[in-house]
Amino acid sequence: MHLQPSCFTSFTQAIDAYVLPQRFTFPFYYEPHPLCVIAANELQRHLETQNDWQHNFGLTGELTGAIGKMFGVLLVQDPQGKVGYLSAFSGKLAEQNHWPRFVPPVFDMLAKDNFFHAENLQINQINEQLLAVENHPDIPRLSSELNAEQAQAQAKLAAHRQVMIDGRQSRKTQRNQLAVQWAANPTDETLGENTVIEAKLSQESINEKNQLRDIKRYWDERIHAISQALTLLTDKRDALRLLRKQLSAALQQKLFEQYRFLNIRGAEKSLNGIFNGTVELTPPAGSGECAAPKLLHYAFKHGLKPLAIAEFWWGAPPKSEIRQHKQFYPACLRKCQPILGHMLEGLVVDDNPLLSNPAEGKTLSILYQDEAMAIVNKPAEFLSVPGKEIEDSVYSRMRQTFPNATGPLIVHRLDMSTSGLMVIALTKDAHKQLQKQFIQRTVTKRYVALLAGIPDKPAAGQISLPLRGDLDDRPRQLVCHEFGKAAQTYWELSHIDEMARTARVYLSPKTGRTHQLRVHCAHSEGLNTPILGDDLYGTRANRLHLHADLLILQHPVTREQMRFQVAPDF
Repeated sequence: MHLQPSCFTSFTQAIDAYVLPQRFTFPFYYEPHPLCVIAANELQRHLETQNDWQHNFGLTGELTGAIGKMFGVLLVQDPQGKVGYLSAFSGKLAEQNHWPRFVPPVFDMLAKDNFFHAENLQINQINEQLLAVENHPDIPRLSSELNAEQAQAQAKLAAHRQVMIDGRQSRKTQRNQLAVQWAANPTDETLGENTVIEAKLSQESINEKNQLRDIKRYWDERIHAISQALTLLTDKRDALRLLRKQLSAALQQKLFEQYRFLNIRGAEKSLNGIFNGTVELTPPAGSGECAAPKLLHYAFKHGLKPLAIAEFWWGAPPKSEIRQHKQFYPACLRKCQPILGHMLEGLVVDDNPLLSNPAEGKTLSILYQDEAMAIVNKPAEFLSVPGKEIEDSVYSRMRQTFPNATGPLIVHRLDMSTSGLMVIALTKDAHKQLQKQFIQRTVTKRYVALLAGIPDKPAAGQISLPLRGDLDDRPRQLVCHEFGKAAQTYWELSHIDEMARTARVYLSPKTGRTHQLRVHCAHSEGLNTPILGDDLYGTRANRLHLHADLLILQHPVTREQMRFQVAPDF
């Protein structure tokens, strides 16, 4: 009798009518397979009804301490051909690694019998010692005394040096007077008097130098005494910091070596081995704890064939990120891409859709053209400039259209998924003048967007949310009040469709940050309603419903104000 692995979950409904996928999911950009959607729905019902743990996902309105979490389902087939699915969560759940129904971590650092607890205890003990030293009251007291003594010493030395400067000047004046007297009366008596005075002046100079030496010695001794007492404490602090750093790095490397991932060929690689060939070299924190690697490792370890994967967010979004409850998301790039690169070896995987040319078959319309510039209407899913893999873009098309021009030169860009108006400079002088207008923000830009919901906001307003790139998951952006760049967007409600539950808004960006309008619409501190079709911050549709519809600028040569407007195709 064949025994299923303990985490293998059978579907509760008949799935015979569904066609199994022929290729495994490309995990970084995908539409969930229907069976993965069914599996996710079953898992979500389990999350809503389980009584095994207490975890605040922020779904009951209590956001203090709320932690939303990414869950994953892996469609698998056992050696006898039975199809089911595996479930996993990223990181820990309710401070535990093991829960019924969910696959275990690749390495359980919380297990009582492994090295992590003993070595982490040692680091914690060093932390306690370090905290005691860092909080020792003598450190701030001695530091303050040292600063005061050094300042007083500098003041005393400076004052005496000024005395020496004044004395030197006085002696110079007296010597000049002696020279005049000698010239007027070169007698033995004058010589004798001058000799006595010169000796007195020389002794004054020696005395002042000796006084400077004594002042230096006095304050050096006082400063050295305080500095020595302070150094005893700071040396101990620095030694503890260095020891903690060394032990932490050694423990981290040891942990990285324990995280060993299988692929379908049975080949095993540690985190150290996987990241050794990347730009990062060292695995980022949390590597190997995401749902996707845990699911695949369990499948390979138990002889299950992976068919498709999907991950969804459950709970309130993090403060800085945009995550929608129950929404499917791709695997992260920074941590998961190197790991999954190894784990997917030997599997037939869907093609990466991001490598295909989205502009193929699309026309770039030129709305206005003269010798200095052109205005084009860029279609959605059309690059402004060539990418790493795809050359076709507004820039390349304009070079084909104007092969003899000194341009074309890109003045500003639109995101690939955004459609609408772009100005192209056809000469270097025009480019310089147009670019100056954008830098000085004298150009009027307006976008129209269709939101996938109705925002609970006034009819107009301003959004100020600073943005920075998500280092773990580019090109996604994060709201970051500490390190983000300032970003402001003015918005105005245009129309509400109650039946479709959508809202049309006008967006006027004051700044031009990456994904600014998309994030400002989707984030909970913005409009809290993503743009329809936003595959990064909302839900995918036939297109991103964002269009640059209005552009007002000065002609780069005539300085005439020019207005261009084109309606969206949605």
